[in-house]
Amino acid sequence: MEKLVYGGDGLSRAEGQVVLTPFVAAGETVAVELEPVRAGVRRARLEQVLQPAAARVAARCPYFGRCGGCHYQHLDYATQLQAKREILAETLRRTGHIEAPAEIGVISGEPYGYRNRVQLHVEDGRIGYREARSHRLCAIEQCPISSPRINECIAVLNRMVKERPWPRFVESIELFTDESGVQLNVLESAQPVAKRFFEWCAAELPGFVEGPLDYRAGSYQYRVSGGSFFQVNRFLLEPMIAAVTAGHSGIRALDLYAGVGLFSMPLAERFASVTAVESGTTATRDLRFNAERAGAMVETETAAVEDYLRDAGEIPDFVVADPPRTGLGKRVVERLLHLRPARLHLVSCDPATLARDLAQFQGAYQLEELTLLDLFPQTFHLETLAKLVVS
Repeated sequence: MEKLVYGGDGLSRAEGQVVLTPFVAAGETVAVELEPVRAGVRRARLEQVLQPAAARVAARCPYFGRCGGCHYQHLDYATQLQAKREILAETLRRTGHIEAPAEIGVISGEPYGYRNRVQLHVEDGRIGYREARSHRLCAIEQCPISSPRINECIAVLNRMVKERPWPRFVESIELFTDESGVQLNVLESAQPVAKRFFEWCAAELPGFVEGPLDYRAGSYQYRVSGGSFFQVNRFLLEPMIAAVTAGHSGIRALDLYAGVGLFSMPLAERFASVTAVESGTTATRDLRFNAERAGAMVETETAAVEDYLRDAGEIPDFVVADPPRTGLGKRVVERLLHLRPARLHLVSCDPATLARDLAQFQGAYQLEELTLLDLFPQTFHLETLAKLVVS
């Protein structure tokens, strides 16, 4: 195996073709079964590890390799982090023609038990995730990357679906917890869910909360309603807030794709004026509530970021942007280049769209610092903080 690539696979070559194989490590010799070429990609199924890498370890999860949630449990954590740094640097170079700093910082925490939110599927009296590259259910009784409270709820749900008939139309649910309260959201349902279903869940699930969940991260309290985005790694909320906001102050700050205000409220302690822009109406209501409860001076705008920036006149000193996987996009980058704030901190969950966005800032901004935020240990997913300063 030559190396790991974004997506969790190992890259090798056979019969003049690039072959992608899951659950391998760089430098290993393995036996594989080649699969038919699909969409121009040749994949293989791991059959046997002939010469294992020193980094190979036993997976903690009994479902690893079948469940589609994790990709790296067979690797020690230091190797996972190094692989992600290399993948990030290569993606920036290949996609954006950007040379990453010699030192890419890393912020990481406990590699297991970190998830505060999971999505579970229900079929035929079984609870679980989807199998890798499949719509088949992988029934589970535990999830080692999820928090203790999530695992308590998984155990209870397994009992619930066996003791009483589960509503057949409730196909997918979400659990969200701060390790005290538990919010249950129905994600997929063929018809409206009766109140008695939630009453049943309230009677069975430990810490069940009806409505929004109050989540504390350091000295900040966040109301999070069903449907509002919130970061999933319970160990890295405070370090992430500090990495993005600490050490900077001024007159005017702008928080784009603000969600429930994860960065807005800390910024309000350091800037005279903070404007938070969020398109989701539920998240905006939470954001406004959170700011008012904390006495934080945050102006909230319910709008798409590109629409807000089109009419923005005042030049901010500092901009935080935490866009979805699609990245900022051309229109947002163009408006930011027009405003030219002195400093821009970009949080990205996709290295390819990050590379595309950073390429558009070249010339006008310098990449001062790059930090890998490992919010998703045991998976190929990676979060990045890019700090830009105006040239």
